[in-house]
Amino acid sequence: MEYLVQGINAALQPLTFLLTVAGVTLGLVISAMPGLTVSMAVVLLLPFTFYLESGPSLGLMLGVFVGGMAGGAISAILINIPGNPASVITNVDGYPMTKKGRADLALGIAFLSSILGGLFGLVMLIMVAPQLADFALLFGAPEQAMLVLLGLTLVAGFSEGAMIRGMVSAGIGLAVATIGLDPISASSRYTFDTVIFQQGVSFIPVMIGMFAIPVAIQSLRQDESVGPKIADIKIKAFDGIKEAFGKLKSLAVCIIRSSVIGSVIGAIPGTGSAIAATLGYQYAEKFSRDRETPFGEGHPEGISAPEAANSALTGGALIPMLILGIPGDPVTAVMLGALIIQGLTPGPLLFQNSPEVVYGLFGSYGIALLVLFFVALFGIPFFVRAVKIPVRILMPAIVLLCIIGSYALKNSVLDVWIMLFFGVLAYYMQKWGYPILPLLLALILGTILEEQFRMSLIIALGDPLIFFKKPISATFIVLMVVYLSWTFWQERRPRRLAATKP
Repeated sequence: MEYLVQGINAALQPLTFLLTVAGVTLGLVISAMPGLTVSMAVVLLLPFTFYLESGPSLGLMLGVFVGGMAGGAISAILINIPGNPASVITNVDGYPMTKKGRADLALGIAFLSSILGGLFGLVMLIMVAPQLADFALLFGAPEQAMLVLLGLTLVAGFSEGAMIRGMVSAGIGLAVATIGLDPISASSRYTFDTVIFQQGVSFIPVMIGMFAIPVAIQSLRQDESVGPKIADIKIKAFDGIKEAFGKLKSLAVCIIRSSVIGSVIGAIPGTGSAIAATLGYQYAEKFSRDRETPFGEGHPEGISAPEAANSALTGGALIPMLILGIPGDPVTAVMLGALIIQGLTPGPLLFQNSPEVVYGLFGSYGIALLVLFFVALFGIPFFVRAVKIPVRILMPAIVLLCIIGSYALKNSVLDVWIMLFFGVLAYYMQKWGYPILPLLLALILGTILEEQFRMSLIIALGDPLIFFKKPISATFIVLMVVYLSWTFWQERRPRRLAATKP
């Protein structure tokens, strides 16, 4: 409790508080724009945190995370264009409610559910994270190596249901991570006899390029004349939230159920908000007692369930990132990078060595949820205008910010070219069905995996059985084998069924 009070005090420091407010606002605005995601918002703001202390920088990004998860509902409800992947589910019932003239109620339900779902995720984070951190202190080099390998396997397997392509993506990331000096012998590897590559390929320009450039390319290739336009919709945010509060009793079970789903899904690396929102919606449709309005025609639970689930995912996704150093989704992957930039190592020791950082993050999370309520109440009419910014103006500005952010990292033009190269690579990977998250995660965790793996072999005098002799690492290996076998069987099953049909 003492650390929690200290964390709240740290989150209320003027600079941290202001940046948290700014983050929530920016997250809402950016994710409300069709085509832009909360991942891109965090990536674009990452270069601005280079010279900040850990508290303000994490407050800014966490504010973007919280606001971004809620903001995608704005364009989904108003113009039937999802602001982020999770909002694809929200617009199933959100847009029909808008067509009935109740956009204010739809937005009110969406934001109220997001706030309550995020609050549930925060409670789970505070209750679960410290206890899991104590258990994770039992991890040595073999356990950490197998844990990272298990995390990469999970991310590859959950990536769009294509295990082989996910593995290929992760393999590319691990290969790029070997560029530079050997962590044990300090010999040069794949540097092409140049000094500039001896420090390796920084994941920051790679991250910026892979999340931002494909979106810019896809948006600029689309015809702006195609798709729905915003009409003169009158938004009365206060009336909508007030009426949403009146429906809270009937929505309570749905919000709690969806929040549990979102927290659990968030704690599984590589799953993402779209899965949480989909499961939340499916269970709401299955167990709903309100059949007055069919789902798909403006049902309140159809809006509440996905929004509560994807906001609760925020707290769940922070659990593996803080405790194990394994991001639960792309946003926490960026936050992991921010911690590393600050000289902090995510993991169980973070709770012991820097408790003020961890509990300050908890405090910023709570403040971000409170800010979200007031920003949503008074800012929705302004966010509607942001959706109207033409793509031909917005996307070039984003590319310019990417170039500036990549160059600012080390004042190196090479980082700009790295950003552009991996951005184009990510565009074609997505086009061909290869997920980008395994590559990025492998690049971030590749050095840790190599160091801990080789350290384990040094400790065991070259005996690879050390990974099976340690109970925890052996458990991770068994889980990995079971998961790989189950995933390959699931992917091959449709083919076998199709082959047996006459």
